[in-house]
Amino acid sequence: MQRIHGLFIARVKNKGRGVFTAEAISKGSIIEICPVIIIPKKEVDIIHQTDLHDYYFVWGEKDDEGAIALGYGSLYNHSYKPNAEYIYDLNENVIEIVAIKDIKAGQEILCNYHGDPDCKDELWFDKKGKRTKRLKAKQQMDLKSGKKEAKKKAKKSGKS
Repeated sequence: MQRIHGLFIARVKNKGRGVFTAEAISKGSIIEICPVIIIPKKEVDIIHQTDLHDYYFVWGEKDDEGAIALGYGSLYNHSYKPNAEYIYDLNENVIEIVAIKDIKAGQEILCNYHGDPDCKDELWFDKKGKRTKRLKAKQQMDLKSGKKEAKKKAKKSGKS
């Protein structure tokens, strides 16, 4: 693992922890090269039921695997105005964090979680860090389960 000297972790309101730099970083500099632990396709669905959901990367040639970045890799926070981006190296199983702007000492290093620094698509959490997509998915599952139960009850009572 390679990392620029001076990176540190600090608490960030509504985000938990974030990665900061104690030294200025120039645009184009590699901030960190993070090895990853690959999550095989057959295990990716499991991660959505865990807290690791908020820390994994979509991975693989077909985006059907997952990866947990080691080092500080899974701790960089999201911004729609990022100062860094992550670049996958699927052959070496690493993620490179690269500065896309000059970053001043003391600043948080931020990436756009969609991979494209200009992407403005909705995320799975709100501005306060509260998960919304997982709640919606659970609510949809509950609704589907409720409908199935209602159908079962209707069949049993002869109302189908």
